[in-house]
Amino acid sequence: MSKILDEIKKPILKELNSFEDKLKESMKSNVVLLDTIMNYIVQRKGKQIRPMFVFLTARLCGEVTQATYDAASLVELLHTATLVHDDVVDESYQRRGFLSINAVWKNKIAVLVGDYLLSKGLLLSVENGRFSMLQIVSNAVKDMSEGELLQIEKARRLDIKEEVYYEIIRQKTASLISSACACGAASSTNDEKVIQQAKMLGEKIGMAFQIKDDLFDYGDAEIGKPRGIDIKERKMTLPLIYTLNKCESTIKKKIINIVKNENEDKDKVREVIAYVKQYGGIEYTIQKMNDYKEEALKILDTFEANEASNSLRLLIDYTISREV
Repeated sequence: MSKILDEIKKPILKELNSFEDKLKESMKSNVVLLDTIMNYIVQRKGKQIRPMFVFLTARLCGEVTQATYDAASLVELLHTATLVHDDVVDESYQRRGFLSINAVWKNKIAVLVGDYLLSKGLLLSVENGRFSMLQIVSNAVKDMSEGELLQIEKARRLDIKEEVYYEIIRQKTASLISSACACGAASSTNDEKVIQQAKMLGEKIGMAFQIKDDLFDYGDAEIGKPRGIDIKERKMTLPLIYTLNKCESTIKKKIINIVKNENEDKDKVREVIAYVKQYGGIEYTIQKMNDYKEEALKILDTFEANEASNSLRLLIDYTISREV
């Protein structure tokens, strides 16, 4: 998979390397504790998928500019802030195979670190006059918060329908990837129609990306997230929603009882996973993921072909073929 990512990065490799230095600079603080934590975050950064979307979309629509670097920093700062806060909310003590901020420095500091990252993103936008980008990304953060709360609300009643699931993942995950693409486009063109098209491209990719994440819960790969964790957290994802709609009432009652009352029992969780596989929940979910992928590729085809569009095509494939 790293070879695929290397291939995807080729048209923007120089820009990504420069971006890393700019991001580190934007995270610095005079408070020693905060600077230590910022270094900890930078050292354990992920694959930087969202900055890749920013730079590739900028190249898709024109040239990389200083505004593109600001857009990538803004997206990454706000994304990192949400991850730090998410780990507190989810009581998660690992992030990308390393101890999370709340695991090392406890919740109070983790919340303040998330706030600091959020403020750095806001300041970066205001100081450089990137108001349209700030609006795009602020809307994404609002959507992410609403999506999380909607998911929590539905988890209490376990009454989620398929269309509500799509709305949750559109807000939770797709909104940030769509904002990355919209900001990338906005950094290299003023054409509002093109920016909206890039935003929609990101949304379709983001939907496929989250559905792939939800499938991990039912797979066998060691991905740093234990199998069945969504079931334990009473998250109603598409494989389970489809199964509950397809199975007979006795099985449905049994599954709901396990998710509600026996979600800490590993054997019971495995039983739910077995039902999902038995009733075709995995195949159905894969089909829906591929539908979003195809929709993304159709939108990509409306842009002029260049090196960036080839890389985006590979990146779209990567989002649904990745193993982590």
